[in-house]
Amino acid sequence: MAGQIVPVIMCGGAGTRLWPVSRESMPKQFVPLVGQASTFQQVLARITDPELFARPIVITNADFRFVVAEQLRERGIEADIVLEPMRCDSGPAVTVAAVLAAERDRNALVLVLAADHVIRKPEEFRDTCRSAASAAAEGRIVTFGIEPTGPVTSYGYIRPGKKLNGASVRAVDAFVEKPDAATAATYVADRYLWNSGNFLFHAATMLSEIERFEPVMAEAGKAAVAGLTRDLDFMRLAAEPFARAPMKSIDYAVMERTELAAVVPADLGWSDVGSWNSVWEVIDHDAAGNATGGPVVMMDSRNSLARSDESVLTTVVGLDDVIVVSTADAVLVASRAKAEQVKVLVEELKLRNYCAAVEHRRIYRPWGYYQDVDIAARYRVKRIVVKPGSTLSLQKHFHRSEHWVVVKGTAEVTIGNDVRTVHENESSYIPIGSIHRLANPGKIPLELIEVQVGSYLGEDDIVRLDDVYGRG
Repeated sequence: MAGQIVPVIMCGGAGTRLWPVSRESMPKQFVPLVGQASTFQQVLARITDPELFARPIVITNADFRFVVAEQLRERGIEADIVLEPMRCDSGPAVTVAAVLAAERDRNALVLVLAADHVIRKPEEFRDTCRSAASAAAEGRIVTFGIEPTGPVTSYGYIRPGKKLNGASVRAVDAFVEKPDAATAATYVADRYLWNSGNFLFHAATMLSEIERFEPVMAEAGKAAVAGLTRDLDFMRLAAEPFARAPMKSIDYAVMERTELAAVVPADLGWSDVGSWNSVWEVIDHDAAGNATGGPVVMMDSRNSLARSDESVLTTVVGLDDVIVVSTADAVLVASRAKAEQVKVLVEELKLRNYCAAVEHRRIYRPWGYYQDVDIAARYRVKRIVVKPGSTLSLQKHFHRSEHWVVVKGTAEVTIGNDVRTVHENESSYIPIGSIHRLANPGKIPLELIEVQVGSYLGEDDIVRLDDVYGRG
């Protein structure tokens, strides 16, 4: 295999089927669902072999840019972080990835990976990449095929054909997206494979096929890359041309139509963890078939998943085949057989204006995070954590005053022209309208309690006068 493979991690989805842990403000690829690391970080761990993989490209959107950067930093990995101007399907993102990879190296092989999938056999994954690379270098678009465990209707299916060059890679005789249940059962009986959503291809081959089948998408992707701008450590695609791209998945745009599709059957321990039932399937069970996480006690229950976040004690008695997920501000109880319907539930919660449908109680920012402790008509109490060396924006408020009490670390507080150091068990008061800033000059995280008092306590009552993160 000549040269390194350029990994492209698709990192912009919302993952509402895994609510309440996965929400639009912090979707499933960034939270630990299986194991201690997020699925995004698990993907990063699989592509660290420098002999096989080049510097990765991460495609995400502006809302998640600082989360991506922080999780990369935690793993000590550098990447090109590309920001989509709007959320889109995979077709435009793959187009952009192919253009960027070709700009690095016109002979580049590109590996497209979903950020929210689990692969429990990382060495087999790397071996599969090596097997697929030779076919990709010869002009094939290779997908990784998974042997089905049942007639699932949410996956694409592949009918493998003849072997290519005597290798494990096969031609694709049919590539079909998301059949109904009866058709899926027929496909399983006929030894079709699931499409895992991992693709390996020569950048020029993919661009040629997109130009052939979706010329508007190809033109829009090239123009979006040509007009990209730098924003701190991020690459922002040009918005106007990107918006012209049809919102189609790469499966519909190319894979169902191309004659160059190939598949390598792979036993990777793969799961798209697309529902809570999928999570139950891939984590360890006890003798009764139960899987648990966090402070959970189960009695007289079987084949169930119980998970509790943020130290909320969760107990289950006398229930079989259920999902119980508890967070600080929401609880989900569902039949495992109905786990896919959580997405519909979230849409109903949005219609009823529940903020917990889209936002976590803990809100992440580039400098750290804050979490509501209590809120009422004229006051709001937050716990704020600021990373070492980080600085919040210089700002003011029109409707509230703030009291800051440091409980851990050291704060540098600016109020007007006054700059002071505030230590543990000390406080500062910021009157309404005062220009102020908070920073952590220390070596450990700064933790403080903020008490807001005023007639309006919304997050939009912030006038940023200066911000190191480029926020308006």
